[in-house]
Amino acid sequence: MSVTSREELKEYCLRKLGYPVVEINVDDQQVEDRIDDAIEHFTEYHFDGVETRYLKHQIVEDDITNGYLDMDLVDPSVVSVVRAFQFGSGAASNFMGVKYQMAFNDFYGLRNGGTMQYYDQVMRHMQMISDYLTPEKKIRFNRVTNKLYLDMDWSEAVTIGDYLMFECYVTVDGETYKELYNDRFLKEYAAALIKRQWGSNLSKFEGMQLPGGVQFNGQQMFQDAQEEIRRLEEEMSLKYELPPDFMTG
Repeated sequence: MSVTSREELKEYCLRKLGYPVVEINVDDQQVEDRIDDAIEHFTEYHFDGVETRYLKHQIVEDDITNGYLDMDLVDPSVVSVVRAFQFGSGAASNFMGVKYQMAFNDFYGLRNGGTMQYYDQVMRHMQMISDYLTPEKKIRFNRVTNKLYLDMDWSEAVTIGDYLMFECYVTVDGETYKELYNDRFLKEYAAALIKRQWGSNLSKFEGMQLPGGVQFNGQQMFQDAQEEIRRLEEEMSLKYELPPDFMTG
């Protein structure tokens, strides 16, 4: 049966560990915590845990005063910001600008016998001028503070009402995309974390003898779960984690 919610994921993990045939000695809140840990690991490392999204934000007075953007007000699910684009009076993008006038003239020049080769050269030259005059803003983003800094003079570079657009990575929301809870890796990893918690709980009673001579062996369960977790995290690294970005140039 397909898992389509957080509650169904919890029930699946408990059944995988033996419930209701076996009593699972883990508190409900501990189960919730381990599922949180599993989802956090999934969105942190799995290529299906995040998606590229373009977000916009209209500049207000507080942004200029602070000199940064509070991304909690834009989208709290942002985990990384790749680049920023500016639209408005400070973006030098209106149709009366030099760039568009040159492009307009060159376009009509093509109709008078110009070539695509010449047009490509002109566009590259214009792009080089644009890179010098209006270079792409350097950005700094921290997931802990959730603040986005753009290295510019806010009072001069932007005005109230301008728009900033960001290319970002955001976490996939399981409440919106139910397929997340049915991911094979997430189900196995969550069950392994709960099993380790179960072993940790039982290890407190290690050596205690039950009626009939049976003894708790929580330490063995803990070690088995730890090995499963290690194997799954290695699988994540080899199969599902995106390769690191390398600096070139």
